[in-house]
Amino acid sequence: MSSETHSANENAMRVVLPGGLLAILGGGQLGRMTAMAARTMGYHVRVMDPEAACPASFVADETIVGRWGDTDAARRLAAGADAVTLEIEQIGVDALREVARLAPLRPGVEPIRIIQDKTLQKTWLAERGFPVGAFRVVRNEADLHEAVAALGGRVFLKIGRGGYDGRGQARIGMDAPVTEESVAAAWQGIGAQPAVAEQALELDYEISVMAARNPAGEVRSYPAARNHHEHQILAWSVLPAGVPAATEQRAEALAAAIIAGLGIEGLLCVEMFVTRAGELLVNELAPRPHNSYHQSERGCVTSQFEQLVRTTCNLPLGETGLVTPAAILNLLGDVWLHGQPDFAAALAVPGVRLHLYEKHTPRAGRKMGHLSATGATADEALERVLEAQQRL
Repeated sequence: MSSETHSANENAMRVVLPGGLLAILGGGQLGRMTAMAARTMGYHVRVMDPEAACPASFVADETIVGRWGDTDAARRLAAGADAVTLEIEQIGVDALREVARLAPLRPGVEPIRIIQDKTLQKTWLAERGFPVGAFRVVRNEADLHEAVAALGGRVFLKIGRGGYDGRGQARIGMDAPVTEESVAAAWQGIGAQPAVAEQALELDYEISVMAARNPAGEVRSYPAARNHHEHQILAWSVLPAGVPAATEQRAEALAAAIIAGLGIEGLLCVEMFVTRAGELLVNELAPRPHNSYHQSERGCVTSQFEQLVRTTCNLPLGETGLVTPAAILNLLGDVWLHGQPDFAAALAVPGVRLHLYEKHTPRAGRKMGHLSATGATADEALERVLEAQQRL
């Protein structure tokens, strides 16, 4: 082993103690909350984002402005950093490799390359025997016509790269009978690009499980969260999910197996479907903090944001157990479209807290913040954030 390789290996396994410099690829709300956790623990923080006044910029020591594929900006982010993590998976692979050349990058280049492309992600899961619904990878319109027929005529179409919160998706055969014209329109609607066609399922509910893995290979899963979406955007989430014990155990084990299989050093949120027939199926993966675990900040021994700091700095993982039931409700830009929300009225509800991301331009569908609440039960926590929403 060369001295350079030995030095690189030593650096990769080094514990980054408070006082060190933690760099984050992405400066959105997830980066902001991770930066806040890091600052609480005594770390310095540098972020990279396309916007100088991104949400994380207001709590970071330094903001590097650069687009997701900007290798020069990535190089400046990583230079002198003790470790680097991310809050968004759509970072260019070349930029990720440049970061990894200069500093320990957690979760790693290869896991992100797989996860950031749904055609690769879904294929990776299926090839390794993880339970997924029926799907086809489609690369042209002819592929899509064949896939719709093979999948029973009711299909969700999702672009391979870049889609989130319902963007880059099309529904086929759900709102009207499928026709050649509707399939062609769906293909054009997603920009005629590689995609995954997924068979529509009869769902009972949706859950997610957050898993964490540090460089030493230690893995811990959080309790499952139960999620409710409206217009393909998460509306609210609650911990615990209140699922049968066997489902909870299997879901946590699945998340642990997937994060270990990918070799991620960091966080992995595994979104799952529970069908009316009782099947537990993996939907999508997110290698970062996740909207459905914002309530971990209040309900769990260790928040997802502190856990990300721990994994990035090669510290022991924090306990993931539930301290109290908790719920979150997203505040979208729609709330601001008819005037300033009445936050005082919302905060009068017992157990409710307000979290705003310092985004200064409300837009319909844009996540501007969230409400969180605790309660004696999951139902009570959820009722409190729903009541607070009504009071806005």
